[in-house]
Amino acid sequence: MVRKTKEEALETRTRILETAEQIFSEQGVSHTSLQDIAAAANVTRGAIYWHFKNKTDLLDAMLQRVKMPIEDALDRSCDLNSADPLGQLRSSAVDALRMVSEGASAQRVCEILLFKCEYVAETADMRRRHVESRKIALTRYEEGFRRAVELGQLPAGTDPSIAALGLHAIMHGLFMDWMLEPQAFDIKEVGGQVIDDFLTGLKNRGRAAGAD
Repeated sequence: MVRKTKEEALETRTRILETAEQIFSEQGVSHTSLQDIAAAANVTRGAIYWHFKNKTDLLDAMLQRVKMPIEDALDRSCDLNSADPLGQLRSSAVDALRMVSEGASAQRVCEILLFKCEYVAETADMRRRHVESRKIALTRYEEGFRRAVELGQLPAGTDPSIAALGLHAIMHGLFMDWMLEPQAFDIKEVGGQVIDDFLTGLKNRGRAAGAD
């Protein structure tokens, strides 16, 4: 038997991951078996086990391959040396919305995580990853809002942790609503307006308090 080259092995691994992404999106994680993925990818189950320990390991590799848009955008959102942290937060949020609206893989990954992945014993690791991702997002948002307060972009009484929770909830809600019915609204345009309204509301809280 001729050993597969590294290139062939990589091609097989990539095909398995792309197929898993498609099948998980169509059938859900709990209703998809490794045999389903093997048949759709035209490989043996042994080939899958060569690259992945189990379905959870395959799912994790799929998610790592296509970063969640919020995670990717957050990498650029909190430069502590920036003179415009509020603008950075706004830009990273809108960029995440754009990435989802324009990328088929990003859309499928979002759909899998939001609607097609039950948090049961089999996917406990995925739940931990999702929780960790949320913590990272909230920490980054909070850092940005704290910096915005320090630079006077937001009123001194603004609570960065509450502002971070608000922005994260808005982003999560936009993703969920749009994934349910993408034709209902333009997530980039409408989502950008919603984010702008939220940030404007934070700015105006100080003025309203001063008027009292």
